[in-house]
Amino acid sequence: MKIAVLGAAGQIGAYLTEYLEKKGHTVHAIDKVIDPHWHDLTMPNNAYLTEKIIDCDFVFFLAFAVGGSRYLKKYQHTYDFIAENTKMMAQVFQVLKDFNKKFIFASSQMSNMSYSPYGVTKRMGELYTKALNGRIVKFWNVYGVEKDPEKSHVITDLIRKGFEETKVTMLTDGTEERQFLYAEDCCEALETVMECYDDFSVDDPLHITSFHSNTIKDIAAIIQGQFHIHGMYDVEILPGEGKDTVQMDKKNQADTYITKWWVPTTTPDVGIREVFNEMKKEYVND
Repeated sequence: MKIAVLGAAGQIGAYLTEYLEKKGHTVHAIDKVIDPHWHDLTMPNNAYLTEKIIDCDFVFFLAFAVGGSRYLKKYQHTYDFIAENTKMMAQVFQVLKDFNKKFIFASSQMSNMSYSPYGVTKRMGELYTKALNGRIVKFWNVYGVEKDPEKSHVITDLIRKGFEETKVTMLTDGTEERQFLYAEDCCEALETVMECYDDFSVDDPLHITSFHSNTIKDIAAIIQGQFHIHGMYDVEILPGEGKDTVQMDKKNQADTYITKWWVPTTTPDVGIREVFNEMKKEYVND
């Protein structure tokens, strides 16, 4: 197949692009990190985007101005954050409508959190998708190697800080719980939804997650353990004093509907080990 991945340089998009290419698909990788002009999805009448969408059989709409909790805390209430994401959706969904392409929109388990501009904009994307009869997936804290430190999520953030600082204090007290999913498992889930597209409807609750909760303290302990396994015993990850101000400790219940077709297989200790070993190459010469 010819597949367009919008947001191909992002955390999930980079993994998905490589994953699909290994499966033999031709991937149109679109991301403003690749080309800040032609790949700018907020640009009206983007001829490059239109050309690639016309040429493809399927579209993954993963592109979004987003990052981890530190990024959201800093930017999600700003004009630029809201404007960039709403402009992007208006342009992309118009092209998808014009050429009637099958597509998946990447939403979030935060889309029902009306106090969060990120959640609200994702909810808007869901409404566009419903109007076009696409498919909606809701991500729950997908993790993998990330290149942009400002946008990094908690797992890559703690690993990076451990290599750079040794004494690391978490942003919160670590008691909040999250469901973490390794990016490779996420790719398998997205491939499953694409391949079984007609088995699903736009209203199906396609939650892509591990279906298992861990506290941030649990995750920090696994990461600290990786440093110790590699002889870096001076690395400590300590709880902070703050509380979660992004999700405000709201907990959603993941719907298991998708597990009739796909089940995650990577446990946090295995997934974190893979991310750790990949990031270690940037800091340690073996």
